[in-house]
Amino acid sequence: MKVFPALTAVATAGVLAALYMVFEYAPLEADMGVVQKIFYFHLPSAWLCYLGFLIGAGASAGYLWGKGPKWDLFALSAVEVGLLFGAIVLVTGPLWARPVWGVWWKWEPRLTTMLLLIIFYAAYWVLRVYGGESEGVRRFAAALGVFGAPNIYFVNQAVKMWRGVHPDVIRGGGLAPSMWTAVWVSLAALLLVFALLLTLRYRARRDERAARLLRRRLGRIGGLS
Repeated sequence: MKVFPALTAVATAGVLAALYMVFEYAPLEADMGVVQKIFYFHLPSAWLCYLGFLIGAGASAGYLWGKGPKWDLFALSAVEVGLLFGAIVLVTGPLWARPVWGVWWKWEPRLTTMLLLIIFYAAYWVLRVYGGESEGVRRFAAALGVFGAPNIYFVNQAVKMWRGVHPDVIRGGGLAPSMWTAVWVSLAALLLVFALLLTLRYRARRDERAARLLRRRLGRIGGLS
């Protein structure tokens, strides 16, 4: 389909624009210096991780509501993309923390709740991928997908609720307007990447299911013959 080359081209252009905004347009942060540039990928990746899990929860609810197996496949695909961006968060966070905090990791509220959120949806993924294709497994996994979504609220509120040391740039401010411009451009670019990955992953999961059903039908025909 022509949409994929077009979306790929737009996403590539968006990523290049984001790199320019981050490394050429946005000024150096006075205290942290160049390491602060990680922030422009870390924060949007966290938001897109949330988005993947929220889409997965919504599609899981649709599947439980009786909308059909395509909703289950879409939920799985969305969670997989969300986990990918979650992995980016878990990699870029320590890379940023080491020169700023002096340690790779702190068990502070936001970091801990984010890790638990990702582990929760990783458990959903393991169950859905390796638990078999029975209706019971799919429905139980869908229930987990729905149940996990409210945890995003606690991750977002962790700094305020439990007085963590993780910076809260949304409420705390402290960013120059040019820095916020770079954040939004980076978010837009990664959102295009998110859409491309989600579309490709869903099509792959759908084709995989169709191939599996075809093999079963051919197996029955072979058994009858």
